[in-house]
Amino acid sequence: MTGRAPGLPPPARTARRYPRAAVCSPDYLASSAGLATLARGGNALDAAVAANLVLAVVAPYFCGVGGDVFAIVHDPRDGSAHGYLGAGRAASAASAEDLRRAGHDRMPAVGPHTVTVPGAVDGWFALLDRFGTLPFGDVAADAVALARGGFPMSAYGARSTRVAAPLYVEYPGWRAAHGGVGEGETVRRPALARLLEELAAGGRDAYYRGAVAEAIARTVREAGGPLDASDLAAHRGEWAEPIAARYRDVEVLELPPPTQGVTALEALRILDGFPPAAGDPADLDATHLAAEAVKLALADRDAHLGEPAHMALPASTLIENGWVEARRAAVDPARAGAPGPARPQSGGTAYLCAADEAGMLVSLIQSNFLGFGSGLHVPEWGIDLHGRGASFTLEEGTANRLGPSVRPLHTLIPALARRDGRPWLVFGTMGADAQPQVQVQVLRSVVDAGDDPQCALDRPRWRVDLSTGNLHVEEGTGTDRVDGLRRRGHRVVVDPAGDPGFGHAHAIEIVPAGYAAATDPRAEGAAVGL
Repeated sequence: MTGRAPGLPPPARTARRYPRAAVCSPDYLASSAGLATLARGGNALDAAVAANLVLAVVAPYFCGVGGDVFAIVHDPRDGSAHGYLGAGRAASAASAEDLRRAGHDRMPAVGPHTVTVPGAVDGWFALLDRFGTLPFGDVAADAVALARGGFPMSAYGARSTRVAAPLYVEYPGWRAAHGGVGEGETVRRPALARLLEELAAGGRDAYYRGAVAEAIARTVREAGGPLDASDLAAHRGEWAEPIAARYRDVEVLELPPPTQGVTALEALRILDGFPPAAGDPADLDATHLAAEAVKLALADRDAHLGEPAHMALPASTLIENGWVEARRAAVDPARAGAPGPARPQSGGTAYLCAADEAGMLVSLIQSNFLGFGSGLHVPEWGIDLHGRGASFTLEEGTANRLGPSVRPLHTLIPALARRDGRPWLVFGTMGADAQPQVQVQVLRSVVDAGDDPQCALDRPRWRVDLSTGNLHVEEGTGTDRVDGLRRRGHRVVVDPAGDPGFGHAHAIEIVPAGYAAATDPRAEGAAVGL
């Protein structure tokens, strides 16, 4: 007799073990492309970019050639970690005053004024030039084949397109490119295939100068926005030293502003001063304390982070002992506090990670912002222009205020953790404001409870909603914990299991026999390897 007795709970999933290399992403076709790139002799960086390019083809509701990209790369040759900030700037003619005069009291959610210079293409070439081993054409081969030959629309993709459609009713280019495709139908993106081939032949300048740049700028100008071709020609991403802080026996690395990386570090540092949960980071006390810590960290994010040149204090201040101790003292272990004034951030993002036989690790995140982005589509090249500029504020005196050629605050935060001075875990998630919250939950599960990475990703999650002050918990969270949180003053809302608001997280742990790779059950991804 085979099978399990009726009524027994399903066995806990564990991370997949691979001796040589691993790739994790939120789409199985993207993960497969990363694996194929490794099999062709590419390294982890080649594999990560290959997976990202396939995501740009099959999952434009997450990311694409019109978005931004961020990464942390561990270089095994000398043990160093390198951060890359592929954040595009606002148009040189962007003006908060002009938007206010036009009747806006806040940044629009979509439309031409939300388009900043896309940084992803420059980022892919910069990363490949420094760490890759294969030419762009080889890395893009699977993406081109899928864009030209077609792929089946997935269930998640069909649902995401239906949900997004009301947001883009005023954008006929978006409707023509994406509307009306059902699950299982074949999708082809020939214009995008042509663009990727142009990039393979002409490099990053084929995007930021010439016909592509002119088409991008023309699309924005015709819709009433200020972006000019000269803004694209001026773009360059930035290499940056990651910032680091300790949680228990782990050193966590995040990217500096204009990302919210320090927000995750501040929350972890606050929590580091409380004792670990008694074997379960999801118990009532642990959930309450973590929710309170992230409220304080997110409030500090909104008050202080943005374009570094406009920040009144350095990000490192938010993780200094005095600052953290004052924030920790503000946490009431028995009662929920108000989240404070908030500027919630939206999201539409893909996180992925890769590792190879030489020990290179890549933690990468790429986004169109708010689903498909701004709603502006460049039909001749198949580009959905992102709407990251919606993150700006129009408020005087803030670090994240819209202005000429400034970068908006980014929620995108790839992460890497070290133990005993050696790389131990690459991890991250999509989810806008939920990104630091999910990172905190995943890391505490692995560090405090000793969870296998897959078990940590499978646990029910929670997230603080800055716009309402509600604490959202995922269906499957224990009734006792939900009732206990309500008794402590949290306004608890139970959301369906798998709601994308709780993020799509992925992780690769370095283990003695190679790698342990885990992928989020809330996405259509895969953890694959060699």
